[in-house]
Amino acid sequence: QVQLVESGGGLAQPGESLRLSCAASRSIVSINSMGWHRQVPGKPREFVALLTHDGWTNYADSVKGRFTISRDNAKNTVLLQMNSLAPEDTAIYYCKADSQGRLYWGQGTQVTVSS
Repeated sequence: QVQLVESGGGLAQPGESLRLSCAASRSIVSINSMGWHRQVPGKPREFVALLTHDGWTNYADSVKGRFTISRDNAKNTVLLQMNSLAPEDTAIYYCKADSQGRLYWGQGTQVTVSS
């Protein structure tokens, strides 16, 4: 099992940056992939970014070039650097881990982009 705890959300103005962190309860080295999704109330949860255990990354078109996913294996943490934030990035951001065929989710962290 893996417990995931997100942090780093908050309020940002358009054009600003935020960095989200996802702390795992155990080593992430052996986890197949970790990623971020986001959800706006009333809409389906959508994919944002993915990082596999061997370093391959994938991004939603809407965030490509603005968001960067990375990991710190020593801290069992996955990061999402979000630059050039826009109001449409406002959502609850969830961390996800895919380990041995099982999916684990964090509780989410709110990101609000507004002037």
